[in-house]
Amino acid sequence: MPCGRPPSAPRCETDYAIRMPPEHETSPAAGPGLRIIAHVDMDAFYASVELLRHPQLRGQPLVIGGRRRAPEEAGNAAFPRLREYRGRGVITTATYEARAFGVHSGMALMQAARLAPDALLLPADFEEYRRYSRAFKDAVRALAPRIEDRGIDEIYVDLSELVPRDAESAWAAARDLARSIQRAVREATGLSCSIGIAPNKLLAKIASELDKPGGVAALREADIPERLWPLPVRKVNGIGPKAGARLEALGIRTVGELARADPLLLAERFGPKQGAWMHAAASGHDERPVVTASEPKSISRETTFERDLHPVRDRERLSLVFTELCARLAADLERKGYAGRTIGLKLRYDNFKTLTRDNTLAEPTREAAAIRRAAGECLKRVPLERRIRLLGVRVGTLTKAGA
Repeated sequence: MPCGRPPSAPRCETDYAIRMPPEHETSPAAGPGLRIIAHVDMDAFYASVELLRHPQLRGQPLVIGGRRRAPEEAGNAAFPRLREYRGRGVITTATYEARAFGVHSGMALMQAARLAPDALLLPADFEEYRRYSRAFKDAVRALAPRIEDRGIDEIYVDLSELVPRDAESAWAAARDLARSIQRAVREATGLSCSIGIAPNKLLAKIASELDKPGGVAALREADIPERLWPLPVRKVNGIGPKAGARLEALGIRTVGELARADPLLLAERFGPKQGAWMHAAASGHDERPVVTASEPKSISRETTFERDLHPVRDRERLSLVFTELCARLAADLERKGYAGRTIGLKLRYDNFKTLTRDNTLAEPTREAAAIRRAAGECLKRVPLERRIRLLGVRVGTLTKAGA
């Protein structure tokens, strides 16, 4: 979404986040031994939305990121080449043509410019992406209502109660239903999605990556040795770069090698809980339910500046951005129907050290001025001796407004 910076404020990138607690309603299994979960993943979602708006760019390498508000001009001339970018932004997403050069989401735009200098750089427009997100989820919900929302471009869907009880018939019906979901999404949005179907969420997410873009892939327990085990360990959702590097140091590079690893070794190196989870996940085990309803734990806004701001020399600019963050956060609370008692501040300095402070109010609020005052009190409790890279505000201990 646009960062909402005032004319005198520095260019920034604003993130909006809702943190969900573990409390939830879950989707029951259809019967003993029968559980079929789908993971619906939109294909290059942000880039695909932009291509609907700028179809003349189709087939070219495109990178989405940097600025937050799309220009009104159409045509290639409205968008710079990636080689022209100067700043600290990161890639939100990229088309498959751009990914062929090795660029990917989360990569610094300056690094991507070295790999794909001729790629076009389009600004992100999160208001538009959220509109398409609501449309695709509504289309899925009309066919399969048990949905777990996992973000703007992906959902889990419990298909267990929509298919026959017989296993073979159930999997065939699940494939047909997945294709119906794809058609419904395309009719509603003009966009494509990839769908993985599996006995659990872990395998469904992996399956949705196996036949991108626009594919339907099933990953059953019998398929695990052939289709799951040859994959790199990082394909398991929850094994990040650091854990992947530590596993590689142990000689464990593939999911199969992880499944055959000594559980005691994993427990020793990663802790009993994490080690046991890794070993179970490598064998495709996942008992997590599909979460069909949940209340947020907190709502936040944060901004990363394209240049570090000095707390004294750039005080006016920081104050403007700080006030705007609080106003946007208040609008988020109003739209979602929440108020909160705990106001939090987040600062990241130019050395990447991050500090947080909280201020608990006597009564819940969603007023911008009250949030600004409470966050300002937090600001007085942090040292302001270094340049500031990131500024964020959070409201927690949420209740329904008027409750």
